[in-house]
Amino acid sequence: MLIAGRPKGFTLIELVIAVAIVAVLALLAAPLMEVTVQRQKEQELRTGLRKIRTAIDDYHQAVLDKRIQVAADASGYPPDLESLEKGVPDITKPDLSKIYFLRRLPRDPFFPDPNVSAEVTWGKRSYESPPDSPHEGEDVFDVYSLSEKTGLNGVRYRQW
Repeated sequence: MLIAGRPKGFTLIELVIAVAIVAVLALLAAPLMEVTVQRQKEQELRTGLRKIRTAIDDYHQAVLDKRIQVAADASGYPPDLESLEKGVPDITKPDLSKIYFLRRLPRDPFFPDPNVSAEVTWGKRSYESPPDSPHEGEDVFDVYSLSEKTGLNGVRYRQW
């Protein structure tokens, strides 16, 4: 029911209060969104590490099964991450068809430059390097994130 002489609509005070309430809600939601984005990137990192490490182990098992030809003094691990994606010849097949270990090499989601190849985004540890001081070598025994950031669990991404 309308009161005579009163116009329809909201007053300026009512609009200012409504905008202030929406602004406070947005300020409360922003940190939650940041945590959600970080949690999503952490899940991508876990998945990427798991896929690459499984592929490295599968490559090593194929060497042990004598499906991949390697030098006698080699460690039996892939020479680079690209060979997991591009494939290696299967010496047990007469047509030398390739064995593929990854469909696509995942990227480190915390690497800052999106224009570099996926292989460059990972730190690589050779078989001969110690775990507390990883460095590259003639093969890829393990991978790790190059990020210096710390995860939500308090552990640096490099140590995952």
